[in-house]
Amino acid sequence: MPETTVPLANGANEPGHDVAVLGGGSFGTAMAKVLGEKGHRVHFWMRDQAQADEIRATGINSRYMPGVEIRGDIQPTTNLADAVNNAEIVFVAIPSKAFRPVIRENSDKFREGQIVVSLTKGIEAHGFKLMSEILLEEIPRCRTGVLSGPNLASEIANRDLTATVIAAKDPDVRRTVQDLLGCEYFRVYANVDVYGVELAGALKNIYAIVAGLASALNMGENAKAMLITRGLAEMSRFAVSLGANPMTFMGLAGVGDLIVTCTSSKSRNFRVGYAVGQGKKLDDAVAELGQVAEGIYTLKLVKEKAESIGIYMPLVRGLYEILYGGASISAVINSLMMSVQNSDVEFILPRTIAE
Repeated sequence: MPETTVPLANGANEPGHDVAVLGGGSFGTAMAKVLGEKGHRVHFWMRDQAQADEIRATGINSRYMPGVEIRGDIQPTTNLADAVNNAEIVFVAIPSKAFRPVIRENSDKFREGQIVVSLTKGIEAHGFKLMSEILLEEIPRCRTGVLSGPNLASEIANRDLTATVIAAKDPDVRRTVQDLLGCEYFRVYANVDVYGVELAGALKNIYAIVAGLASALNMGENAKAMLITRGLAEMSRFAVSLGANPMTFMGLAGVGDLIVTCTSSKSRNFRVGYAVGQGKKLDDAVAELGQVAEGIYTLKLVKEKAESIGIYMPLVRGLYEILYGGASISAVINSLMMSVQNSDVEFILPRTIAE
């Protein structure tokens, strides 16, 4: 497979790599830009031929990142087989609803031992499966991992300082992704808790919608801090019950991602919540956004799962009642404030007290 070269500060050249990015949305575009600027050849797959043609001609993905030029050796394509076949490492940035169908349809295109990393923060409805679990089921011969963290695509594309987490059981996968992506503005930390890192990335989208609602209602800073920290307690309680490590939620993929999505108007889920808080219907808010807000789908799945396993998640229940049950925002807030006051940090107290 041909190699490119990456110029180093000392004037020497480091071999670049052939990498595939599957998915032409905002985050896929941001990752393609990082990889291209590092000197890697990027096989950038998307469904839309016009989108691929535009990127090839102008270096710009105007639908998702208008005005942002993707520099380097970028190879836009609508042929997924070619993209995967030419790549040493594959990054998958496909929305959760289409994730399994795309991987399954093209499962024979992936090679034995090929590194495949999910960038998607979502949950599959059937069986409550995370994207890494889908990869293990559909392409078990590959080595897989998950990339997650406080990673707003627009800031990465703007070369703003950013950190992320690569979670994988295989140390070689962790090291390879760190070497591929790490640069002066994008730092990559490692974790072995794949399930916790990935579940944190999916769950925080729910609380970003809650935070958007709170912002639209002009709630005070104290209230916003309460919602974020109680959201952290709620999501970690849920994840730990499913086998995640609670300490994962103290890191970038947990509290880090939660903070950025709950405080930034650049977050798609925050913007949906803000629009609903201003009185818009959910469908109208989503249509106005024009992109996938994974938290809307995740909310339904998490509510059902929490109820089935008996996990107390008042914010999830309250948001569901607002978005799908026709409940008024003020009524839900009053209900939340009158709910049982349990422990603050649950994992440091005996179980009987925490409950």
